[in-house]
Amino acid sequence: MVKAASTSIESARKLPYDKVTKAITRDVGIREEALPLFDPACGSRFFLHPHLTPKVCLFFHGFTAGPYQFVPLGERLFKAGYNVLIPLMPGHGKAGNWSKDNPPPLPTDAKDYLKYALQWLKIARMLGDKAVVGGLSGGGTLAGWLALEQANNIDRAILFAPYLSSSNRVIDLFVKTFDDYFEWSKLSGPSYQGFPLAALRAILTIGQFNLKRARKGPVAPMFIISSESDKAVSNSDHHRLFELALEHQPKCWYNRFDRVLDIPHTMMTESEGNKFQNLLNVMAKAYIESDLTWSEVEEIAYRMTKRKTFKSVVAELNLQDKVSRDMPAMMTMVDKWSIVVSRELDGRRVGRSRRRRQRPRDR
Repeated sequence: MVKAASTSIESARKLPYDKVTKAITRDVGIREEALPLFDPACGSRFFLHPHLTPKVCLFFHGFTAGPYQFVPLGERLFKAGYNVLIPLMPGHGKAGNWSKDNPPPLPTDAKDYLKYALQWLKIARMLGDKAVVGGLSGGGTLAGWLALEQANNIDRAILFAPYLSSSNRVIDLFVKTFDDYFEWSKLSGPSYQGFPLAALRAILTIGQFNLKRARKGPVAPMFIISSESDKAVSNSDHHRLFELALEHQPKCWYNRFDRVLDIPHTMMTESEGNKFQNLLNVMAKAYIESDLTWSEVEEIAYRMTKRKTFKSVVAELNLQDKVSRDMPAMMTMVDKWSIVVSRELDGRRVGRSRRRRQRPRDR
């Protein structure tokens, strides 16, 4: 896997802010006009203030899709005072008569994506004091890689249904082994109609690396978001990544949307099937603006099951300065029942252990 020295990132931050923003929009515009794009929605999107911001958010769209997926969230975060970058991924969005005999120019080497991710992190850190990275599906895989390999340079990472593996292990084996061409059966937004499996293999390689790499620190704080209705990727691997990361980073969070909400893999926009787009964006903003450990989130949730309000619990725990204004909405999605059951089970185990220790020995 590709690595980059943090010294190069630090030296890049010495460039004047206005020159950086002008260069970004100019160079990206020239490059994408020359492609050209098959749909305007696939073009890179930047939401930039005329000054450096406390945080800058860098988002990577999904495999075969485009930056349009992060426009709603980008607009919300821009209004909240952050700079936002949503660059077009390598090989994506290019106009052409693509087919099995003439596949779209997607990278088949994982290093192409990693170099791209590092380049944009370098740019992002010139536009804000702290960098937040995020991504959907394959883009979430990239964001996760940055959270592991550039942990000291990242304030937060939000992984929306990251592609660590498929929901079916047989599909993973197929992707790893064959070089066939796959066509989407249903498209909900501007996207390539199909792709060679070798291109998806490049993303899978990064996803599998992330699961292994998470076993050792450091890890940037990351929020992993899944959906029980997602038929594309493995929710169990999402939770596994969360548990591995949590061992090194207590500020990692996890949420899996209940099946009743019917939130699909393409969860970023209402037009792609998520009727709860606004809630998803509020949850992301709550994570960016809060400074809570997962243990503190669980404690808040547990106390709320005792008929206490969020506000009163936060006051009891003296966490007022660590929670976002959007945190109450986030707490509506936390699985409080599982937390209660887990604590009761732990309490019973502790009780049995104490009783065994206190039991008089047989004479």
